[in-house]
Amino acid sequence: MNIFIPRSVHDVRLLLTDPLFKNSAYILASNIMGTVFSFLFWIVAARLYPKEDVGVATALLASTGLLILLTRFGLDQSIIRFFPSGDKNKILSTTIAVSTGFALFFGVVYIMGIDIWSPELQIVRLYPLIFLGILGVESATHYVGLSFLAMRKSEYTFLRNLFGGTRILLLFPLAFGAALGIFSAYGLAILLAFTVSLIFLFRLGIRPARVDRPFLQESFQYSSGTYVAGLLALLPAQILPILVLNVLGATQAADYYIAFTMTSVLFIIPQSVTMSHFVEGSHGESLKTITVKSLAVIFAALTPAVILLYVFGGFFLSLLGKSYVEGLDLLQVMVISSFFVAFQQTYLSIKKIQKDIKELIAISGLTFVLLVGLSYTFMMQFGIVGIGYAWVLGYGILALIILVQIQRSKWLK
Repeated sequence: MNIFIPRSVHDVRLLLTDPLFKNSAYILASNIMGTVFSFLFWIVAARLYPKEDVGVATALLASTGLLILLTRFGLDQSIIRFFPSGDKNKILSTTIAVSTGFALFFGVVYIMGIDIWSPELQIVRLYPLIFLGILGVESATHYVGLSFLAMRKSEYTFLRNLFGGTRILLLFPLAFGAALGIFSAYGLAILLAFTVSLIFLFRLGIRPARVDRPFLQESFQYSSGTYVAGLLALLPAQILPILVLNVLGATQAADYYIAFTMTSVLFIIPQSVTMSHFVEGSHGESLKTITVKSLAVIFAALTPAVILLYVFGGFFLSLLGKSYVEGLDLLQVMVISSFFVAFQQTYLSIKKIQKDIKELIAISGLTFVLLVGLSYTFMMQFGIVGIGYAWVLGYGILALIILVQIQRSKWLK
């Protein structure tokens, strides 16, 4: 298939109005903006608050994030897949009610067992309503944002995240609140973003509705399958820092974490474009057409970003401290893997569009096994840089398998 290359002002206008390109651009801009806001948020917090308070606040936010992750149940993927053809009012209301309801339930369990889970976070027991309130709003806001993407209105997600950036400003008046001040600044900003999102939803004709049991029954297999696949895909990022710490020690663990964090910035590109790819496929667009276009956009944006980080990676690491430059070799190897990650992300999106749950779980499970297994093996042989080799080889093997699978697929013939 020929890839569309703009050669005139008219062609550029056509490209800018293309739903895949437009939504990809908004999603990418939104993700980059969120990363920048998060970076600035913690920089300001570190200057205004004692280090101990910052540490407690990060644990609080990690707690809410984990609870929301565990209670998605794959419904976040079902919103995008079923929104175009289903009752939007019922789907969104049902998703928020079920996921947020379970998040709050687990939140109560978390507070009651805080002596077991995290004794250092007794603050959640002192202020349970604040903790649960922020947890509930953050959960609901997440699904509202996904509904905008499902309706091809990613500009509303961008605006919502823009209001979320007010958390940086809120750090100043709440400085008296110690760790709770940081946590509350984040929560109030999310509440503002949620309120604005409700206004956008009202303008789009979305209204509250009762829980729709038929939707839950219809989407159960799909939701549960994507939930398992999502956990398998996310687990390596959670396990590897602990693995590095236990095998190579705290210093090497810090080098790995910083290199991984910088490389993750590159992953925003395929993640953003494949989200738009998933949306377009769910709306019935030609799978072959949107896949070729998505890969073209990904590699056009990813190539200069990889070159930039590869060449100037040492400089970026030195901004954090001279000792972090020791992780440069790892960083330079890991950034190469982002090209192979693009194939994996695109293929997972294809399988979600096709509702091929078995293949989705198989690829996600293979990703987990390859990354964790090879990282441990190569780490023992080559040290910290071995993890980079594992990522390139692991994702490279996945890319090869995916290309073979795509060649066999009927939708390419």
